[in-house]
Amino acid sequence: MSRPLYVNGFGLHCIWGGDKERVFQKLTRGERGVFTMHDVAGVMRPVATIDPDTLPPVENAEFDNRVNRLNRAALDQIDDLVRRTVEKFGSSRVGIFMGSCDNGSEASLAALKCFKATGKFPEGYKLEYQCAEFPARYIAERFGITGMCQVHSTACASSASAFVSARNNIYAGNCDAAIVGGVDIASLSVILGFASLEAMSDKPTNPFSKNRSGLTLGDAAVYFLVTRENCPDLCESYCEGLRVLGFGESADADHITAPRADGEGAYLAMSAALEDAGLDASAIGYVNLHGTGTRLNDSMEARAVNRLFGGNVPVSSTKAITGHTLGASGALEAAFCCMALTHGGNLPAHLYDGVPDPELPALNLAKPGETAPGLRYCISNSFAFGGCNVSLVIGKE
Repeated sequence: MSRPLYVNGFGLHCIWGGDKERVFQKLTRGERGVFTMHDVAGVMRPVATIDPDTLPPVENAEFDNRVNRLNRAALDQIDDLVRRTVEKFGSSRVGIFMGSCDNGSEASLAALKCFKATGKFPEGYKLEYQCAEFPARYIAERFGITGMCQVHSTACASSASAFVSARNNIYAGNCDAAIVGGVDIASLSVILGFASLEAMSDKPTNPFSKNRSGLTLGDAAVYFLVTRENCPDLCESYCEGLRVLGFGESADADHITAPRADGEGAYLAMSAALEDAGLDASAIGYVNLHGTGTRLNDSMEARAVNRLFGGNVPVSSTKAITGHTLGASGALEAAFCCMALTHGGNLPAHLYDGVPDPELPALNLAKPGETAPGLRYCISNSFAFGGCNVSLVIGKE
């Protein structure tokens, strides 16, 4: 039996800003955001960072940091919707389910530097700034929400995992509505970590190219307001008919960072999402690939997608445009699927150098301006370290 979530609205902020129409226009044209070069151990690497000074400060100074400024930029877009939802269902019946990989190490690194120089931590510094739930506490405080709150840190699948938890808890009766999404920043510790794994490219990421050489990190925050029932009194006009229909998870347990090479884990997650939605693979008109631009990820995902869908369904990775936004990427790319469904099947373009890898199974990489007439169903993939795989099927009535 299908157990969908109705999408009533969403807000986002990425390297192309927070204007959804502008962001989608850039996606369909295949226009890369402005990537800033960072010196990482003597190697200049591009990162899709957003200057926090360009974002509004957080209302409560206790929560004002780079992560929560991004949060505010996304949440401002659905502020009225969330407040109407809290009024409708009650503050204890609205849940918060979010994903993030690193939301506080920047403050702790700065505090440690100060401690080493002066013997004291900066005035007002608290270790809780680095706690996983710190941005979720800001959301709860902002809207007066007292319902359940869960924070996922399942690497690059974090906000996609949050959708699964939201669906399960809403249908278990633990809440009636939920704020679902994620936030992440390309902090210094994250940049250094990926560089040490030799996973970062010294040029903008080039997914599924023969010449791909690694990922490019980015900043983003994305939040949805979802409900179990259709709520015409809540639903924003741009989300009419949108539902998250299928939720699929799998666990490779194959390697701490590398995905299973044959793509079996990715295949199982996509298959589970389709089964959950009650759909055949032939119903899917667009696949948003995880597509990090690393040798291993793109190889296994190409195998899994070709095995399930063949080589004809349009696909694209949007990370060459926005950067890889880590824990926020699952929600960000689910939003891109929603946009494709509500914009006449206009598809996010696959931006790369145009040199296919002959060792990979064939994929139909969407070109700038490409459309999928009659598009009704998309699938969005999030495949993370440790073999945590999540696929979401999104549809429009």
